[in-house]
Amino acid sequence: MTHLLTGFLTGLGLIVAIGSQNAFVLRQGLLRHHVGLVVVICAIVDIVLELAGVLGMGAIVSAHPDALRVIKWLGAAYLVWFGLNSFKNARHAGSLDPAEAPPMSRRAVAATVAGLTFLNPHVYLDTVVMLGTVANSQGAQGRWWFYVGSISASVLWFVALGLGARLLTPLVRNARTWQVIDTVVGVMMFVFAALLVTSS
Repeated sequence: MTHLLTGFLTGLGLIVAIGSQNAFVLRQGLLRHHVGLVVVICAIVDIVLELAGVLGMGAIVSAHPDALRVIKWLGAAYLVWFGLNSFKNARHAGSLDPAEAPPMSRRAVAATVAGLTFLNPHVYLDTVVMLGTVANSQGAQGRWWFYVGSISASVLWFVALGLGARLLTPLVRNARTWQVIDTVVGVMMFVFAALLVTSS
């Protein structure tokens, strides 16, 4: 039970931090557009990457820093593009009401989640390397309980963020509020891009 709790708290500590992926999940939750799809993709990706870490794939990731550098620059470029689109959305106040905003297609949503996830090198460093290392320090049996705890935290967080966002919908019905949200998201994406390219 100790390993399970340790995994849950460690996973929660990593996943709750505000990031580009979480910002997108929250936005889709507020709009109620393909929320289930977003939550499922995010949860499955975490489950698979954390499993890779438990199975010892972190050593492979650590051994290829050049690949991570390429991902870092691609990720930064993607975040800048996403931020520019957020600013573009903020300029069109009339289309920002949840009832009027045209939903993204399922394919576009899936592609956006994949981009925000896999083009972030910290996903590999935190999920595969760091969580994998901590999991494998728990012993042969303990690492699997740690894994169950950490993926439980991921699933719980994404479900709460995506589906819980609808509780805030009455507060974000007017276009002005959505202008603020999209502007903030755009700024956050630029900040994340800057942090990404300046990180070691």
